Amino acid sequence: MKKQLEEILKNGLAQIEVAADLKQLDDVRLKFLGKTGELTTILRGMKDVPAEERREVGTLANSVREQIEAALSQKLADLENEKLRLDMEKEKVDITEPSTGTKRGALHPLTRFNNKFMELCVEMGFTVIQTPEIETDYYNFEALNVPKNHPSRDMQDSLYITDTILMRTHTSPAQVHAMETLKPPFKIVCPGRVYRNDDDSSHSPIFNQFEALVIDENVSLKDFMIMVREMAERLYGKDVKMRVRPAFFPFTEPSIEIDATCQMCHGKGCSLCKGTGFSEFFGGGIVNPKILEMSGIDSKKYSGFAFGPGIDRSVMITNKIPNIKYLFRNDMRFLKQMR
Repeated sequence: MKKQLEEILKNGLAQIEVAADLKQLDDVRLKFLGKTGELTTILRGMKDVPAEERREVGTLANSVREQIEAALSQKLADLENEKLRLDMEKEKVDITEPSTGTKRGALHPLTRFNNKFMELCVEMGFTVIQTPEIETDYYNFEALNVPKNHPSRDMQDSLYITDTILMRTHTSPAQVHAMETLKPPFKIVCPGRVYRNDDDSSHSPIFNQFEALVIDENVSLKDFMIMVREMAERLYGKDVKMRVRPAFFPFTEPSIEIDATCQMCHGKGCSLCKGTGFSEFFGGGIVNPKILEMSGIDSKKYSGFAFGPGIDRSVMITNKIPNIKYLFRNDMRFLKQMR
């Protein structure tokens, strides 16, 4: 039995040494240490060993097992390290090779314009706020001096969820939220999506607006015009031309609409500006004193102005986009052009 154990050790170590992969190594393990392995078979015959030799043979058998197990563990580690080395060699990237180039992404034109306008407003001292896209009828209309059955409600093409809750039709409710929570003087701007039941080449059921509000003492229409002029020049350049038209908004009095040089045709006249050379820039005016009082602000001490540009149309004009729907289609051809 001693000779058998010595032979098993010799053969086992030799076969472990020449095992070329993990499968061959596992076959060797089963051959010597498995349930029907050579060493296991020898150990089962220990009962037939004379009592005076059993201890010596048992010690030798345990030594053989330990040496084979140690050799298996070492070989397993060597094979796994070699496999890892080969895998890493296959995946190796030569960083000295010329690049094949990568496709460069870019911000969506709406995001780009939003960021630009936000940065401009922050530079001019505005605080950015957010208000809900789902509004109550009170904040969307009544608190802005648009009572029930007012004709201007028909112009909004509102999308109601219930009789008193709707998708906001403009970002103007931000005015009321700000006046109810902030103490004058303050300057806020609220960007966000708005919703109306409107759909053609220059209108979308979902579009983006900015609502800006300035409340302070002795604020006049002149202050409003100075600020709007500054914004137009920063957005479109120093040579931009502007014109003012009277308008009606229930929440401002007086109300005006301001047009700027059409950036599509640069004032020459095109289909987007309907041949006028101008496109709509801002609508706004002096905050109606009634709005101030409804929101708890003393209209005899404070005044202000508010305006709300439509971002989508400005993006269309500055990027020469003929149809607003291109802004909402995930068309890679369009996005590559905008890049």
